[in-house]
Amino acid sequence: MRTRRARTFSRVSLLAASVLVATGAWSARAEDTTLTVWSHEADEPAKVAFREQAARDLEAAHPGLHVKITWYEKGGLDAALKTALPAGQGPDVFYVEPDQTQYITQGYIVPLDDLVDWGKIYDWARQAWTHDGKTWALPQEAYTDELYYNKDLLKKLGVTLPESAQLTQDQFADLVKKARAAHITPIAQGVGDRPYPGAYVLAEALLRKLGPDDYGKLLHGQLSFEDPRVVDVFAWVKELAGDGAYPRNFMTLKLGESHYYFYQQPGALMLPMGSWYTGRAFVPVEQGGQPPDFPIGIMQFPAMRDGACNECKTLAVGASFAINAASRRKDLAAAFLNAMSTPEMGERWIETIYLQTAVKTNVGSFSGPYAGYFDELMERQKGAKYFIGMPIDIVTGQCRDSFVQVMNSGFPGGLLPVDQAVKLMNQGCYKG
Repeated sequence: MRTRRARTFSRVSLLAASVLVATGAWSARAEDTTLTVWSHEADEPAKVAFREQAARDLEAAHPGLHVKITWYEKGGLDAALKTALPAGQGPDVFYVEPDQTQYITQGYIVPLDDLVDWGKIYDWARQAWTHDGKTWALPQEAYTDELYYNKDLLKKLGVTLPESAQLTQDQFADLVKKARAAHITPIAQGVGDRPYPGAYVLAEALLRKLGPDDYGKLLHGQLSFEDPRVVDVFAWVKELAGDGAYPRNFMTLKLGESHYYFYQQPGALMLPMGSWYTGRAFVPVEQGGQPPDFPIGIMQFPAMRDGACNECKTLAVGASFAINAASRRKDLAAAFLNAMSTPEMGERWIETIYLQTAVKTNVGSFSGPYAGYFDELMERQKGAKYFIGMPIDIVTGQCRDSFVQVMNSGFPGGLLPVDQAVKLMNQGCYKG
């Protein structure tokens, strides 16, 4: 079982969280060999371009090798893998996320400990994929949970953020009421196709209220959800939901649609999201991106009353890649992982996707049309104390089911009172 603890990273170390792997020992000529890769994020052009560039670089280094990437959306990829892997088929390399530990337990992927130069990778990122002493996938994407907002709408409501960019929980609740009274959706969020977005506000509030140690205990079943501090946070989120914080189509709104809801139509004041927000937002408007002049801002999640760690926030690994246990080209598969993970590719990731990654890459300044955004993102990391991992990456079994049904959907969706939500979470998670 991987361990998780809060850590404080400098601006440079967080920025550089990009996965640099070994240069790869495979050097033989690949005579008309095809390496197959299945990847999610078909609707994010910058990530498509990044991985396709890595494929072309590998082909150039090894004449006769062809790297074929098949692009999917998340649901389609998961369905295709569910059919292919049990039959001993599927691609040589495929996209995975840290909560998908079934690929390990079912024997569908191979350890990468001897294929990757882990000295080039931050320990915290490696831990996301370390189970039973072995490391099972190569993390590519790192991200923090952020609270995006529309600067113009905030100004319209007559609210000015403090220098810390962090409202108190009472100020945040008042902001939700002001937005709803002005016929503005306070928070663009939906759980139509993902098991976690509805819990962003609740989980980040619990982290700040409890502090990283007790928050970790809560997610690992070592602290009761009936703890008065936990109940207080649930009651606060219940108040937000009751005041109309979320869209009326919260239960059916999909992840990609929530982005569009926020910066296009109908528009919303805030969007809690991982900093991988850029993958969908920073594309042309005709492809569903935000308008070039959209007044994007980033505030901190609110400070909780008597919070043990109001400077805390979540840092996690997202997009990762694993090697199929049935692959006959494991050396070539490892070479592809290496091609995506050079320092130069780490810099390319940061400069074209505007997102933290998992490689020790030194980028001192930012350029391009979204440099201001990335500067603000880095500003929001100053003084932060990080808890490693999203709840969905940590909870397992019945606790995971309870999290998805209660904290992600039923409770913020207004279907459960506080006492019932707490009871259900305790039944699914608490081991005391």
